[in-house]
Amino acid sequence: MPSTTVQELGRLRWRCRRGMKELDMLLARYVEERYAGASPAAQRAFLELLEAPDPVIYAYCLGQALPPTSVMSSLIEQITSSGPG
Repeated sequence: MPSTTVQELGRLRWRCRRGMKELDMLLARYVEERYAGASPAAQRAFLELLEAPDPVIYAYCLGQALPPTSVMSSLIEQITSSGPG
């Protein structure tokens, strides 16, 4: 798996700045703690997730909607389990 550069992580941190503070926190924490060590499939799923509108991501995180793939479901589980605390 190719290593994630500091510059790439910086761009991801910027993309994690959403219109909802709750999502900002969850997504940024995932980038900080897990993204670099994630599988290529999980990294691709994360980039795909960042393309979704905030209400869709929020619904995934709250379990109000099902993510489109099992990889993304696993990713959402990791994102929500790395919440504040």
